[in-house]
Amino acid sequence: MKISTIFEKKNTVFSLEVFPPKKTSGIETIYNTLDQLADLPLDFISVTYGAGGTGTGSYTAQIASDLKNKYHIEPMAHLTSIHTTKTQAYDILTELRDNGIENVLALRGDRHEELPISTDFTYASDLTKFIANFGGFDICGACYPEGHPESESLIADTMNLKPKIDAGCSHLVTQLFYDNADFYAFRDRMKLAGIDVPVEAGIMPVVNKKQIERTVSMCGASLPRKFTHMMSRYENNPEALFDAGIAYAVDQIIDLIANGVDGIHLYAMNNPRVAHLIYNRIRTVLDASNE
Repeated sequence: MKISTIFEKKNTVFSLEVFPPKKTSGIETIYNTLDQLADLPLDFISVTYGAGGTGTGSYTAQIASDLKNKYHIEPMAHLTSIHTTKTQAYDILTELRDNGIENVLALRGDRHEELPISTDFTYASDLTKFIANFGGFDICGACYPEGHPESESLIADTMNLKPKIDAGCSHLVTQLFYDNADFYAFRDRMKLAGIDVPVEAGIMPVVNKKQIERTVSMCGASLPRKFTHMMSRYENNPEALFDAGIAYAVDQIIDLIANGVDGIHLYAMNNPRVAHLIYNRIRTVLDASNE
């Protein structure tokens, strides 16, 4: 099923992301994770793409195929452009299509210093157009409530979404954020820019100190005072920090659902316990939203 159809049927979509292991020898771990996620009523699961050189990019199609055919969960396969040629993209899309995959998240992707930059796709919108011309896929795009780190301004960053939509994106998923006010301001800017597609809010529960340090250094998300107070209060108590991180994410999600968010995309870091705790605490609110 194409994910755009799910958005048409539900007020609030609920999904999460999984990623292949960094080493091919650890591929069994992702299936242990999927086994533990299978009982959650997820609308879809996105599968990240390991860029060439990481050794795990080839598993994206395999995992996505198993999600659909073994676990009966709709998959969305990531495809990045920064190190991908048109020939490689064509081959990947063919493999996805042959495995019955209908949904793709088109991204620029993270830069790997040891890999050459592809000149075939300058922007994610170029990859989106390529996928649309290939045909048969529902295409998702990425967006940044606080603006892409390389953008000139928040307005310019929002306007840069229009080429993605015009190229064929039917819905968007955000980078993680920790202040819902940033998401609501972003949604207002989208409206002013005339962009009217469903947007899933990307939420990453912070359950340990190293995770937040790594995450913020990578994506540059700002941290509201409420969040930093929580971190400083419990940083030396792992169990308390875990519980506080879950509670913070639940609070974010409930507020987002109450304010009409189109969907929640959970960055659970391949942690089934986190996914189950979050779902169990938002289940009734999610169900009420979709009645």
